[in-house]
This record gives sequence, structure tokens and C-alpha cells, in this order.
Amino acid sequence: MNTPNKITLSRIFLIPIFIILLSVPFSWGEWNIGEATLPVSHFAAALLFIIASTTDWVDGYYARKYNLVTNLGKFLDPLADKLLVSAALILLVEMGLAPAWVVILIISREFAVTGLRLVAAGEGIVLAASSMGKLKTVTQIVAISALLLHNFPFSYIGFPFDMIMLYAALFFTVYSGVDYFIKNWHVMRDSK
Repeated sequence: MNTPNKITLSRIFLIPIFIILLSVPFSWGEWNIGEATLPVSHFAAALLFIIASTTDWVDGYYARKYNLVTNLGKFLDPLADKLLVSAALILLVEMGLAPAWVVILIISREFAVTGLRLVAAGEGIVLAASSMGKLKTVTQIVAISALLLHNFPFSYIGFPFDMIMLYAALFFTVYSGVDYFIKNWHVMRDSK
């Protein structure tokens, strides 16, 4: 197994630790951050999420630079991304920090695009990620990080950066999904 795939696997292995940090009621204390409080365990989970999200860029860069792109990597990388983001969003709903309907739309888009990619793969077609999809990913990571940090440091000035980013992520998620289907509809139309 090459280095980029090991990095991707490390991202997958960080997900259970991330879930535990947010699910188990650790009594590590909390910080007052303006009008809100930030539990230390949520801060630790946010750091872990940011580190795990960063490995997505690292493994992709490394695979392309050293020509180490493999079928295993093509399978694991998007799977790791979807598992990490879905776990974070579902936990944010459970904690009351994100509206369920927004999370349902975001996760539904991911299932739909994955389904389209599976149909394409069955026809021997590889569908590349679009620049809009990359923007979707960045806004999702920023939104989730801000929500996990309970809007720190914007909580000091009462600016709802976390919710603005969540709705921006929703917009780019839906827009990129629609764009992806429009550009690749021929896959569905021409499939046997």
C-alpha cells in the first residue's frame, strides 16, 4: 500500500476518535467564548476534524506529484471524505448545532452523486470532480469547523459566521450537485 493510501486510511481511522470526542460526555471543562461556551472536548474534536480534513489535500497532492494514483485510492479517498463529513454533520444535528433539514440535503446530494459515479463506473466512465465540487468541500469543512468551535472567535462579536458558512455550504452543495448531474446526464441517459 502506497503512502497516499495510508494517509487516506489514517483519515478513516480518525473518524471513530472524532465521534467519541463528541459523543462521550467528557468532563474536561469548557471555555466562555462571548455569548457561548466551548467544551474542551468539542475544541479537541474540531482540531481533529481539521487535521483529518487536511489529510485529504495531502494525500491527493502526494498521489499526483509522485504518480501514485491507484484504484484503491480512487475508492478510499471520496469514501473517507463522505464518512468524515457525514459523521460530523449528523453529530452537529444531535448536539443541536445544525438544522436537520440542511444536513439531510447535504448528505442526500452526496448519495446522489455517488450513485451517478457508480453508474458511470459500470459503463467504464470516470467522472472527475469539478471545481464547484471542490468549493463545496471547502465550504463544508469551514462550516463544520466553525460549528464545532461554537462559532469561535466570532461569538465574541455576535456575528453568526458558523450559520452563514453552513448555508453557504448548503448552497454550493446543492448547486454543485445539480451542475454535476446536468454535465453528466448522458451517463444516466445512455446507460444500459
